[in-house]
Amino acid sequence: MSSNSVKEVSKRRGDHAVIILASGLSQRLGQPKQLLAKNGEPLIVRMIRLAVSTNPQAIIVVIPDNHRLIASAITELANQYPAIQIVVNSQADTGMAHSLRLGIDSIAGLENSSINRVLIMGVDQVLLDESHLTALLAGEQSVAASRYYSWHSWQDLENYRNLNEIESNKSSAANKSTRNIVGLPLVINYKLLRQWKAALMGDKGLRHLIRGLPADQIDTVINDSLTYDIDTPEQLTYAKQQGWLDKKF
Repeated sequence: MSSNSVKEVSKRRGDHAVIILASGLSQRLGQPKQLLAKNGEPLIVRMIRLAVSTNPQAIIVVIPDNHRLIASAITELANQYPAIQIVVNSQADTGMAHSLRLGIDSIAGLENSSINRVLIMGVDQVLLDESHLTALLAGEQSVAASRYYSWHSWQDLENYRNLNEIESNKSSAANKSTRNIVGLPLVINYKLLRQWKAALMGDKGLRHLIRGLPADQIDTVINDSLTYDIDTPEQLTYAKQQGWLDKKF
């Protein structure tokens, strides 16, 4: 992917919509990750702002039912940007797939023929930035997905610097093999996403479907910082220690 392609994406209005999957109940964390603060604003607000920066046709934000604080946190932004549509998931406990199906249905309901692709995001990748989304949108294949490390235990995160030192001496092929997560955020052809809708069940999102695509239909953008998401109190503590999240929240 050339630098010129990335610059061109940033200049034009997107042919894409955005789905932000933000209806998780954060049961392992013990508090809503949507409301964790970074630089004084909730993560869900930060992710919506990142979505806005890509200049999409529409932004669908899927949030849990009966959660007034999450809804109120994004009301001002929704009023400010008409492209934002808030969708309530009353079955948030059934897994990510239902949220994604709600997002797909919401885009279909817009009847916007200029939407060709969909950018799908979560809310807890605290180091996600605009440049990564721009790189994904510069992809030319059916799917452009993020590639990063998978950590089997939190101790792996503590060893991250050592791991980087070791990998500096490895071949690029070996590095690629250890980055075994191909997932969110990602950009997918809208027609393909609609075709896959029926196969989305429970906690099974798009990852297992993407793995079935031929290699020449997938672009990947490596970003090791996406490894750091927030699912547990230990991860939250670590993120605050690193200054990635505000300590007072």
